[in-house]
Amino acid sequence: MPSFGPDPTDPFVARAVVLREAFHTDAVARDKAGGRPLKQIRLLKESGLLSAGIPAAYGGGGASWLSLLRVVREFARTDGSLAHLFGYHHLPIHSVLARGTAEQKERLLSTAAERQWLWSNSGNVLSKTSSARRSPGNDGWVLAGFRPFSSGTHVADTIQVAWENELGQRLTGVIPAERAGIVIEDDWDGIGQRQTGSGTVTFNGVLVRDDELLGRPDDPLTPFASLVTLLQQSVLLNVFVGTAQGALDEGRAYTATLSRPWIHAGVARHVDDPWVQRKYGELAIRTLAAAELADQAARSLDAIYRHGPALTPEQRGRAAIDIATANLYAGETGLAVSSEIFEVMGARSATTANGFDRFWRNVRTHTLHNPAEYKKRTVGTWLLTGEFPSPAVYR
Repeated sequence: MPSFGPDPTDPFVARAVVLREAFHTDAVARDKAGGRPLKQIRLLKESGLLSAGIPAAYGGGGASWLSLLRVVREFARTDGSLAHLFGYHHLPIHSVLARGTAEQKERLLSTAAERQWLWSNSGNVLSKTSSARRSPGNDGWVLAGFRPFSSGTHVADTIQVAWENELGQRLTGVIPAERAGIVIEDDWDGIGQRQTGSGTVTFNGVLVRDDELLGRPDDPLTPFASLVTLLQQSVLLNVFVGTAQGALDEGRAYTATLSRPWIHAGVARHVDDPWVQRKYGELAIRTLAAAELADQAARSLDAIYRHGPALTPEQRGRAAIDIATANLYAGETGLAVSSEIFEVMGARSATTANGFDRFWRNVRTHTLHNPAEYKKRTVGTWLLTGEFPSPAVYR
């Protein structure tokens, strides 16, 4: 089905297709094992895709968000964990672009492009579980405590960390992953996204130098800086869409070659059963629609991102509605497709050896962090009142 395939004219997506095929060879086994996808991260570094989203001025690829999110989608067709890690890698890069000084941008982004750094985040905004005091030399901060849900830190080169000061203001810094005192607990035990390392990171007296801080705690949250939450939502929705595409691809192949017709179907081949045909048509249409909404949301993101610090609240708000809509539909589609393919594959498909369950588990794990109910309210409020969502976590 060419319409489900990647865009062959996009050089970044073309590289992702090659990687996705390599990731696919042991995707089921790695999903069962969990842990750290070290070989796959090495392949990702060698591909050059980790610098794709860094502006060309700093030695990166200058890729659009449409390209980057289609890469996320391509990886998710077989491996939601690697799609997640690649997508979230771009969130700290945005923080540097939005909040860093000219010197920090040049130093951090140029080095990241040259060395193909993988970035991650250990600053979960919902868990205020870390604090810091001034260092003895008064040239930085000493960080203590922990942060949960720190996706990617187990394989990262650079980690974005955060803490709250005594006034409740949030401070953010970017530090090397090998900095003394960082402990990756390796305690992630989710039913899905098994290789994202989305567990706890503990900080035992970790030094964060003043020149590693991004912005000041009293800096106002600008519309451009607040885009990090829309970027997060964009990554998730493309994981959902890619997962639906992958589940549909693998389900169709199994149905066409291994499934047997039901004893009362009255057909010789399973694919000739009108019920099976209707179900695949229904799932295909939903998946195509989800992909179209995802692309529309990505184009909206590209359109506003060009404004940089001049971005207005209204411009951000319009894109936020597009992204919320796409996220909602992608999540519901991913859950439906990854579950309902079993109905038309048959009982023999439901084995751990096949690994088809990884698609549903991955989507289910992520959608629980982003309840559909509140996305519907966001879109409904806008439709009824014209009110755009104010910048906030998940909005």
